[in-house]
Amino acid sequence: MVIGGLSKLTLLDYPGHLAATVFFTGCELRCPFCHNRPLVLPRGEPTLPPEAVLDFLKSRRGKLDGVCLSGGEPTLQPGLPDLIRDIRALGYLVKLDTNGSRPQVLRAMVEAGLLDYVAMDIKNAPDRYRETCGGVDILPQVRESAAFLLGGAVPYEFRTTVCHPFHDPAAMAEIGRWLAGAERYFIQPFVDSGDLVGRGAAAMTPAELSALLEAVRPYIPAAALRGI
Repeated sequence: MVIGGLSKLTLLDYPGHLAATVFFTGCELRCPFCHNRPLVLPRGEPTLPPEAVLDFLKSRRGKLDGVCLSGGEPTLQPGLPDLIRDIRALGYLVKLDTNGSRPQVLRAMVEAGLLDYVAMDIKNAPDRYRETCGGVDILPQVRESAAFLLGGAVPYEFRTTVCHPFHDPAAMAEIGRWLAGAERYFIQPFVDSGDLVGRGAAAMTPAELSALLEAVRPYIPAAALRGI
């Protein structure tokens, strides 16, 4: 298991809870606009042993509510279920951030009662998924994961980080039709971290973001902008 970092306090990553965020190294996607290059494509960056994370969480019992597992892509880690069991044994809620590429892992963890909340990235409309993922085709797996979450087995949200040239109102309407009736769907603006996985991404204006939201809302009335 490779843990690439630990954020000791977040008010944003786990809605409604004070939480810590554990960042895992490794992802099979190469989304050009991804701002987590050190996690996706590590170049000898330092890592943390799971024991160090658990020791920190032990020291914060009663002060934090939950733990967010992010990345990279956490479900690629073979020891993830065991780590979650250790975290839950300390009394924490657990939220998973995932790209949906491993639906069997997601389903198994939910059915085992290991997850309290799931946030799943939706990269784009189906016909632009491979392009948006840097040429990697995971659409069948993503469809399976999305359908599972839409079934309501665990509280969840879908979210899309948007930027030029990948997202436009037509694509967002397709996402809306795909995920119609979702409990929660958020559109998040791309922010250039200065250390992206690829090139060519550009941020959108507030007016452009609003247009994307209006394209989704006929299908997902609860859709909202976040992070602006």
